[in-house]
Amino acid sequence: MIVTRLAGADRHAVAWKNGGGVTTEIAAAPPGAGLEDFHWRVSMAEIAADGPFSTFPEVDRTLVMLEGGVRLAVAGRDPIDLTPASPPLAFPGDAAAAAKLTTPARAT
Repeated sequence: MIVTRLAGADRHAVAWKNGGGVTTEIAAAPPGAGLEDFHWRVSMAEIAADGPFSTFPEVDRTLVMLEGGVRLAVAGRDPIDLTPASPPLAFPGDAAAAAKLTTPARAT
């Protein structure tokens, strides 16, 4: 597998799949893959408002808070408060998930 790190100047913000915000892709495979056909990706998103997450069928998601905090509700689980001190949270990409801001937040 070939991994290419994108320099800061080469990163660009793209609209969330559900249109609710923007994310900055840091790395992804295969090269040139979009939101419907990536094998894996690392991105950083600003969570600017309460709302649903995009769904990604057949994708395992892991959320790490970089700044701020959210209460994340994932279908089939109790809501959980996440901050930068929280461990990474894994959940299925096809599960309905929504965040409620507790403080301005950014996640990867």
